[in-house]
Amino acid sequence: MSSLRNPTVLELVNIPLLAVALFHFPGVPPAPANLVGFGLFALLLVQGSAYWRAKAHQLRARSRRPAGLPVFRVLRRVDPVLFLAGGALIGWALADGAPWTRVWPGLGLFALLEHVNYFHVQLSHQTRADLSRLLRTRRLRRSHLSRDLAR
Repeated sequence: MSSLRNPTVLELVNIPLLAVALFHFPGVPPAPANLVGFGLFALLLVQGSAYWRAKAHQLRARSRRPAGLPVFRVLRRVDPVLFLAGGALIGWALADGAPWTRVWPGLGLFALLEHVNYFHVQLSHQTRADLSRLLRTRRLRRSHLSRDLAR
């Protein structure tokens, strides 16, 4: 059970750590497009934390499925719309003459990858078991949330 508490907390702790790491150390400017990209990424981390919290509660309560799955079904469809809006803002900033050094589209890409990691296929392999399964099968597997939503 404690192994599921870790992602719940770590996802939330990553938000301020990444904000400092991105906007302070390498000097990514806090331009609107960068803040939108980071905001999308932080939103996905909050969603991930909420899912792991629901999953831990499911296991503790020995429920059939995690609570809140209808919300995650909606988020699976709403998130891509937010990515399109964020991408449009980044495109507008670039078309408006913002120098490339002021706009880092990769911040929004992190959000997209996090969405794929939670709602579709597991991209993150942080445990020995996950890594050895990936090396053994040489295939990505459906994410935990994707499997819960399919049930």
